[in-house]
Amino acid sequence: MRHRVRGRKLNRSSAHRKALLRNLARSLFLQYGEKNHIITTREKAKFVQPFAEKLITLSKNKTLHNYRRGIKLLGDEDMVNKLFETIGPAYQDRPGGYTRILNFQRHRLGDRASQVLLGFVGDTPAPESAEAEVEAAVADTGDSES
Repeated sequence: MRHRVRGRKLNRSSAHRKALLRNLARSLFLQYGEKNHIITTREKAKFVQPFAEKLITLSKNKTLHNYRRGIKLLGDEDMVNKLFETIGPAYQDRPGGYTRILNFQRHRLGDRASQVLLGFVGDTPAPESAEAEVEAAVADTGDSES
């Protein structure tokens, strides 16, 4: 039984989970203003979503203390600067729920893992355009799904 067992391990060590969390959040924040979403597995998206939303909530109030907390949590000062300068003020009036997970019909080629779009609310493109984007990327690499 899983009484009082909280969190996801994702079959990784604690250091690997922490690095995965930071890298996925960084990738998501990096895409803000361009594609506004990343494509990842459902389990990883559900793992990183609360972390990313807490960072966005932190960035809504730009103080030195919050800025330093953001640097400690994310580990990338340039991305924290972008978070506090552009992303936080954009969601100033929103009380929460800055990201959403949209199911994706395609599965990953290697292991058939279900993929999702993890993107920002309000600026997330339609899933059809993202599917076309993935198909174009697959065509560029020469891989084909059988």
